[in-house]
Amino acid sequence: MNNIVIVGGGIGGLCSAVRLLSKGFKVTILEKEPTVGGKVNRKEIKDFNFDLTASILMTPKVYTDVFKDLGRNYEDYFEMINLDPIYNVFYADNSQYSFYRDLKKTNDVLESIESGLSIQYEEFFYKTMKKYLIANNNFLCKPMLSLKEIVNVNSIKSVLQMDVLESSSRYLYSMIHNRKLNEYLIFQAMYMGVNPYENTSLYTMIPAISHAYGLSYIKGGLYQYICALQRLIYEQGGQIETNTEVKKIVIRNNNVVGVRTKDLFYEADCVICNADYPYAVKKLITDYSLGESCINNHIDKKEYSCSVFMIYLGLNKKYDVLNVHNIYISKDFKKSIEDPFNGNLSKNPSIYMYYPSAVDESLCSKSKSVLNIMVRVPNLSFETVKWTRKDIMNYRNVIIKHISDIKGLEDIEKHIECEDYLIPDDLDKKFNAFKGNAFGLSHKLSQDIYLRPHIKSEKIKGLYFIGSSTHPGNGVSIIINGTKVLADIICEDFR
Repeated sequence: MNNIVIVGGGIGGLCSAVRLLSKGFKVTILEKEPTVGGKVNRKEIKDFNFDLTASILMTPKVYTDVFKDLGRNYEDYFEMINLDPIYNVFYADNSQYSFYRDLKKTNDVLESIESGLSIQYEEFFYKTMKKYLIANNNFLCKPMLSLKEIVNVNSIKSVLQMDVLESSSRYLYSMIHNRKLNEYLIFQAMYMGVNPYENTSLYTMIPAISHAYGLSYIKGGLYQYICALQRLIYEQGGQIETNTEVKKIVIRNNNVVGVRTKDLFYEADCVICNADYPYAVKKLITDYSLGESCINNHIDKKEYSCSVFMIYLGLNKKYDVLNVHNIYISKDFKKSIEDPFNGNLSKNPSIYMYYPSAVDESLCSKSKSVLNIMVRVPNLSFETVKWTRKDIMNYRNVIIKHISDIKGLEDIEKHIECEDYLIPDDLDKKFNAFKGNAFGLSHKLSQDIYLRPHIKSEKIKGLYFIGSSTHPGNGVSIIINGTKVLADIICEDFR
């Protein structure tokens, strides 16, 4: 039985463990924090329970397939609720719209905004879903370890069909001529932490996928999925050691032999590094260049995704105007989107609001509710914001002021019972996210697919990677899919 050690108990490490345990491997996860989950974690303030970061559950089948592939019924582990509408959207002019998974309902909403808009939206939807299917089948579900996987007739043809050189905003404007609909879609295209006014139109797939497959919610919050994976690992005989920080991945003669913590050495035939890739290269593999010296030597010069500022509000009131997923579109939308990529805090931010209390009363007492507020901000490489207590409170006040302008939320400040914040420094220190980035290496074309760090080391036998900075990329569902590719590679290498 081959012995695998996984460095880091994030979503990538946990799903990799589940899959490899089912294949007969012995698996141990070493996690430096008191709980597993990485950034997919939980936060407790008084009697309020919050998801720490990730909250948008896209492509629900990806989550349930982890259990189905093992012959398990996911309903024995967690309760999944399908959401409809998928978004409530609030605009600075006080207009509000709900968008649904049901195409007819969404078309009715679009026609109420502008006659003929549903036709424009359908053109975007069907064209973009075709691009997604091409990308998923040809790139996202393949390891991309060899140039042969990208430099061949089928792959080149696929790339040409996907309009990769066109920006998200330009691609949308070519089909949709209504400002409000465009801004709603552009906001979602930013979910990968890239600037939709500059980067590839590939990420317009996000709103299309959300509509096609719907958004779901796991009762108790997304961290309940982490708890389900943890249970599944234990049921298969896997080991998880928390409060155990790996100091070095040990390599001898170009072979991984194990990992070292402060006090112990863990022997391994195979090591999967679920720590953030730049951190791993800079800190964990200090006596070998990985063979990928161009990545190692220039990791500081790579382009990274933006960061986030989050506000957690425990409220002593419920707000019917909010759904689980909500977007506030500011009056200066384009600048609000581009500001974090230029090193600025937006004075008129566009805002994502996560309000699970709309469907879940288990997170706090029934008369109360929880609200997560997220705004994109510059990562720490810009050094333009110090994130002192004064900076935090000033920006908190800007954001609360904008939310209070939404009809139905005017009194929200009066009903805040408790609050807390997450800043880029927290991502840097707690999760070793390089420069406090929130979404890993930026998904620009020169850092994507084959050009993104690979999930298998090319020079060190037995060393593998999974996470937001490696192929296939960031996003919980994408990383979960990546673990399936990774498990297949390891099975092939060790059997």
